[in-house]
Amino acid sequence: MDKTVPAGAALLLDFIGGIEAPRGYDVIYGNNQDKLPKPITQMTLGELVDAQASFTKRFKSSASGRYQFMRATLQDLSRELGLRGTQKFDKDLQDRLGFHLLKRRGYDDYVAGKITRTEFGKRLAQEWASLPVLAATKGKHRDLKRGQSYYAGDALNKALVSPAKVEAVLNKVKTVGAVQPAIVVPEVVTVEKPVVADPGELGTKPSKSKTVWTWAGAGIMSAISGAGSFLGGLDWRVQLLFSAAIIGFAIYGIKRRADLFKAVKGLQAEIG
Repeated sequence: MDKTVPAGAALLLDFIGGIEAPRGYDVIYGNNQDKLPKPITQMTLGELVDAQASFTKRFKSSASGRYQFMRATLQDLSRELGLRGTQKFDKDLQDRLGFHLLKRRGYDDYVAGKITRTEFGKRLAQEWASLPVLAATKGKHRDLKRGQSYYAGDALNKALVSPAKVEAVLNKVKTVGAVQPAIVVPEVVTVEKPVVADPGELGTKPSKSKTVWTWAGAGIMSAISGAGSFLGGLDWRVQLLFSAAIIGFAIYGIKRRADLFKAVKGLQAEIG
């Protein structure tokens, strides 16, 4: 069963498929699948719909697959769901289309308690001729008794399962379908952003860094200022000492800047 089909719907589809096509997903009406050039699960949707055009004349019905899709039903589903003719008519696609038919017939309303079991049973019987109506009602061709196919009287279809069995399955479906799985909300983990001074600047080579050139410029200007003061003879010892200190700090800053550049590049390489 396709994983996108809820548990309750999967239970019901397995039940319906077991009645409509006990031999599986490749079955066509009357078990005539061996007369086809290849299994229908290996056909594209377009190939199957084209082939079904002759099924009614050859086999009395175009019903195909595990849920016995009629040609008109597949064409309608294709238009409604925007299906591509190139999609494989495989097991998963059949399951998803079967689930869509259940929803059309009121699956969600039944599970939610908005329609009765008898009403849902009648809607299912309108979709699948092998299922019986669960109470006396007006059928497609005549008035019906409980347990008859909705299409009784067409000389082709009849119910293949008892209404009591259908009711038992629908009770289970409602129980399973009404239990919604817990919604797991993933824990949101907040990662504090590391404080990095000018991260874009740290990823720049020292030779192209504005910061480095600022430090270098400060050192050079201090040296020139110190030399000018020395030549002018104005407190040259103090000025020279002061300039040396600034130049020393500038050299230290440039070296540290180069070390940070290497560290950032290494981190970027690890992160990828």
